[in-house]
Amino acid sequence: MLKISRDPFLRFTTLILITSSLFSYGTEARLHYYNDIHNPNSYPEPPYSSFSQSQPPSISPDPDDLSQPPSPCQDLDQEVVHDVRNYGAVGDGITDDTGAFKTAWDSACSNDEDNNTVSILLVPFGFTFVIHSTIFTGPCRSYQYFQVDGTIVPRDGPESWPSGFNKRQWLVFYRIKGMALIGNGVIDGRGQKWWDLPCKPHRNVNKTTALTGPCESPAALRFFMSSNLSMQGVTIKNSPQFHMTFDGCHEVHINSLRITSPPSSPNTDGIHIENSNSVEIHNSVISNGDDCVSIGSGSYNIDILNLTCGPGGHGISIGSLGNQNSRACVSNITVRDSFIKFSDNGVRIKTWQGGSGSVSGVTFDNIQMDNVRNPIIVDQYYCTSKNCPNKTNAVFVNDVVYQSIKGTYDRRSPPMHFGCSNNVPCVNLTVSDIDLVPSKGEMVVDPFCWNAYGVVDEFSVPSISCLKSDPSTLLLGGLLGECRVR
Repeated sequence: MLKISRDPFLRFTTLILITSSLFSYGTEARLHYYNDIHNPNSYPEPPYSSFSQSQPPSISPDPDDLSQPPSPCQDLDQEVVHDVRNYGAVGDGITDDTGAFKTAWDSACSNDEDNNTVSILLVPFGFTFVIHSTIFTGPCRSYQYFQVDGTIVPRDGPESWPSGFNKRQWLVFYRIKGMALIGNGVIDGRGQKWWDLPCKPHRNVNKTTALTGPCESPAALRFFMSSNLSMQGVTIKNSPQFHMTFDGCHEVHINSLRITSPPSSPNTDGIHIENSNSVEIHNSVISNGDDCVSIGSGSYNIDILNLTCGPGGHGISIGSLGNQNSRACVSNITVRDSFIKFSDNGVRIKTWQGGSGSVSGVTFDNIQMDNVRNPIIVDQYYCTSKNCPNKTNAVFVNDVVYQSIKGTYDRRSPPMHFGCSNNVPCVNLTVSDIDLVPSKGEMVVDPFCWNAYGVVDEFSVPSISCLKSDPSTLLLGGLLGECRVR
């Protein structure tokens, strides 16, 4: 029996080769059928490719690269397609199709075929499906494909949100062990009415406490306590709050994804990672109103490659960490070969005063900046109001490499800002091959350093004379809260 790779791109290419070879070689192809209630031939034909038609950044994944994510349906001979319309979904953009999606998911998830099958929940091209807050629960009996070729939307705004349903999450995938979210379609959070709530940050510029509306807003996609996840090709846009969150997840592979919302949309982080490990974000484009990618506590072994951030947003952030005196551990983070444009920040580490734990083993390599206000920033005095008290404890920042970061900055802020804790210094910072110049040819602004220690090459622009050499043993005496490096 011919075996077909799990990787969506290789699976698509292989199927084309199989189809053409059937006419001359008599090769046995795998079965591919619909779990039908209606005749599938009566439906408009969706595009077969699972890739977004938008152009990814210039660097493309190497098909021979063994570091690519494991293919999800290797050694599987048969697909079972669960078209949501066969379960009662209408797709007219008005009717609530939540029940049909849940039934289709349950059917796909409990697929009772043999172990050599893969289930595909199909959201077909040419239809718009309305779904309210929903949890898709696993684990499933076979590897799942959630193929979005059409459009999925929630009810429009907080007033339309069903009573009694969670307003902090929309589409939740819980305890999934093996799933690919693929397709040419769109998941549209319809966030405008949520962004316009009077309690939102851009509606409360004075940060007063007399808020007149609720601040609960849903994240578009949440993956919770799940593993072996793959996302490719889908567009996710206009989320009321975070676009995608991963909490308690392992082995996540994101490739050729597009996430968009207006630069003014508040708290619309593109991808947020928390308590998760072995996460790859490759060849994707994110343009939004907050962090392009945010990495929270409990995260390690994160690899970001060939990511375009902007225009707009707050760049790639580790943090915020240590809020409310909490312990935070983040390690082994790599961001490379990426592009950040017209953003408030470039690469940032942000921690609250009073926290503990550590950030270590971080590398920012070959990052291009275009008119970024704060290209390189460590902020250990992060605060979202004007009355944060001074505290002695801090998350320990150690072993961070900034290498080959080049481009232009908005001279309202220094191009490099190392604002470290008074009591817990940043140590083992390595700064090399930096070339950052003002975007409009103004005078170069000097970097800022406070209690920051490390090494810098003599060729970087601007020169970084404020970085100190080795900290004293006395300064390092209070770092017992450092996390174990994984």
